[in-house]
Amino acid sequence: MDKKVLSNFALFITALIWGLSFVAQKAGMEFVGPFSFNFARSILGGISLIPFIFIAKFLKEDKRTPKHKHHQHLILTRAGISCGLALFTAMSIQQYSMLHASAGKAGFISALYIIFVPIILKFFGEKLLLNTKISVGIALIGLYLLCFSSAAGTSVDFYDILLLIAAFFYGVHIIVVNYFSKKVDAAKISCLQFFVVGILSIPFMLLFETPHLQGFIDCRIPILYAGILTCGVAYTLQIFGQKYSTPTVASLILCLESVFAVIGGSIILHESMSLKEIFGCLFMISAVILSQIKGHPRLFQPEEVKNEDSDL
Repeated sequence: MDKKVLSNFALFITALIWGLSFVAQKAGMEFVGPFSFNFARSILGGISLIPFIFIAKFLKEDKRTPKHKHHQHLILTRAGISCGLALFTAMSIQQYSMLHASAGKAGFISALYIIFVPIILKFFGEKLLLNTKISVGIALIGLYLLCFSSAAGTSVDFYDILLLIAAFFYGVHIIVVNYFSKKVDAAKISCLQFFVVGILSIPFMLLFETPHLQGFIDCRIPILYAGILTCGVAYTLQIFGQKYSTPTVASLILCLESVFAVIGGSIILHESMSLKEIFGCLFMISAVILSQIKGHPRLFQPEEVKNEDSDL
């Protein structure tokens, strides 16, 4: 089978796994608190990437000098901490929102990180393209339809605002990863950042929640899914998919995660949306697709994988 077909299929499976992860996150809130959930899935996510890192290391000869290794270890440490801080902020806010927000709504609002990336870069001197400006307008219409219910009048749900803030920090995370992935191996950055998120979650978990072993046992399926499948399996599939696919095609396929979040929420959690909310979702996914047609493909990739010159 053609490698492009296989890569696009891998990206489709990645979007499916990511979309259903919102269902796992929502289901997990029945057993443990948001910080407890993030602690467990992040540690599992970091562990799940270790075999992949070692396999990649054995397949490639290390020709670095001791001085070069030391320099890259310092950069990797800074990268892991910086990316971990951004990811911890985004994941914590999003997971807390999942206490009340539906999986489908969370999936669509969170997908706006793709639009936030070029907007943030605008403040660092990069040009904001016309399609991005139009996308922002369409996304705002979608947000209104999705988040402003007729029962609430002109008010917006507090948890929808939190999801929007989380999407912003996911955009920050992508920019930080993009910066460091040019200097050290992206797989190791991803692994380290998950451990940072897990460690940062511990004090908040102990302070604001009452974690107990039985809760983690009862929540084992959502945690295993979000930790191993979402972080380990989907990440590996993303690497293969983006290697043989174009950034634009990859972005359009991966944005289907929000659609799968709605489908999963409907089938598994029996969630439902009003006609107004469905139209809001259509507007938002249109905005995401439009933003990627001639947008910033080099910055779309959440875990920038094309880093062939780095051995760390």
